[in-house]
Amino acid sequence: MMKKHDLAVIKTITICFKAYLKPEEAMIYCNLGRTQLAKKCSEYGIYKNNNGYYKREDLDRILSGAPTIIEDKVKRLKL
Repeated sequence: MMKKHDLAVIKTITICFKAYLKPEEAMIYCNLGRTQLAKKCSEYGIYKNNNGYYKREDLDRILSGAPTIIEDKVKRLKL
């Protein structure tokens, strides 16, 4: 019988290889709480698909520290 700790480790490892993540899995993947994840996703323009899943490639933008959509547009703005 596997322990709870072992199951948690296995689940977190498999999350790293999935293309689409549930909101709970996305929170674990990004190491953010529910409200923090929602805030970051709105900043980066990341939304759930019709089935309620986040695309892992989009979440990687949050983790990479790439500029947000707003910051990107501000840089392109000419005065």
